Amino acid sequence: MRNKMSSISLDIPIVKIIKDNKKISRTRRQRGYNWEDTLVKRFNSTQNWKAFRLGSPSIALPDILAVNTLNSMIFTIEAKSGTSTSLPVPADQIERCQKWIKTFDIYKNRKVILAFKFLSKKRIGLGIYESRELREFYKIWDESKPITDCVCTYEGQIFARIDGKREKLDLKEHTMPFKTKHRSSA
Repeated sequence: MRNKMSSISLDIPIVKIIKDNKKISRTRRQRGYNWEDTLVKRFNSTQNWKAFRLGSPSIALPDILAVNTLNSMIFTIEAKSGTSTSLPVPADQIERCQKWIKTFDIYKNRKVILAFKFLSKKRIGLGIYESRELREFYKIWDESKPITDCVCTYEGQIFARIDGKREKLDLKEHTMPFKTKHRSSA
């Protein structure tokens, strides 16, 4: 007598959350582009200011160059935008901004500005968000400090990342020449 075994196939769908890395990267880049574009438009709508996006991140250029020749001012701006509770700035991006403002020594007031925008939705999981207040912070990089990777928190505090440890960085707030969603640091 043969032992017959029959198999029963159950077609139960297995739900998997699959990350679409290309889509995620495109969304992140689009957020960054939109924030840069917003800043350029804000500067250009302000009297005596002209601002320009300088190119893609693969070129060693700051995100934005803003000039006010009447008041002899030039800003290089590194713009960061996101849905997380902290936004990082790599040291090499701060360094390239500094090189640019040092190049234009004809301007009396030269600053590296770190512009942070925390979107009104906070990411709490893959594709899961909760509402929060939109916040913008504008910090002036202190040239007396050594250039390091840094992070801005949703509360507006800046921390240096040195050997994997966070150290508080005291960077001054910058009042922009246009209307902002600015909040003072806690």
